[in-house]
Amino acid sequence: MATEEGIVTAVTSTTAWVKTNRSSGCKHCSSRHSCHPQNNQEAVVEVENPIHARVGDRILLNVKTASLLKASFLIYVFPILCMVAGAVLGQGAGVVAGLNPAWMSPVGAVIFFVGALFFMKSKGNRLARSAAYRPKIVRILAHAISS
Repeated sequence: MATEEGIVTAVTSTTAWVKTNRSSGCKHCSSRHSCHPQNNQEAVVEVENPIHARVGDRILLNVKTASLLKASFLIYVFPILCMVAGAVLGQGAGVVAGLNPAWMSPVGAVIFFVGALFFMKSKGNRLARSAAYRPKIVRILAHAISS
């Protein structure tokens, strides 16, 4: 599991907003700019809060590695595979239909890529509602200092 430390900045009934410091692993991640950065070192994420952490608590959160890999495949590999399949099928359809395969190949690639984007949007919305794909607070490392 991928784990990260953070500080709770806001709490709702079942979730919390957590400010995390970017780790050294973030430097090499291709999605490092989409983590809602507040500055160069911090990111704010919404996480499940099953242990009822409060604002100011320093916490440990994690994401299941399998879920992270599946989501990464959907975002990075799936559209490319669809484009290649569309190009191959477009070229084959061009030959069968008597059209120029050099034109049908990119047309097929674009059609399949757009189809992949719609599929990804639909699947992404379903995955976002699934608890398996959300980060979760697993432990409170230090409670907030009360005044």
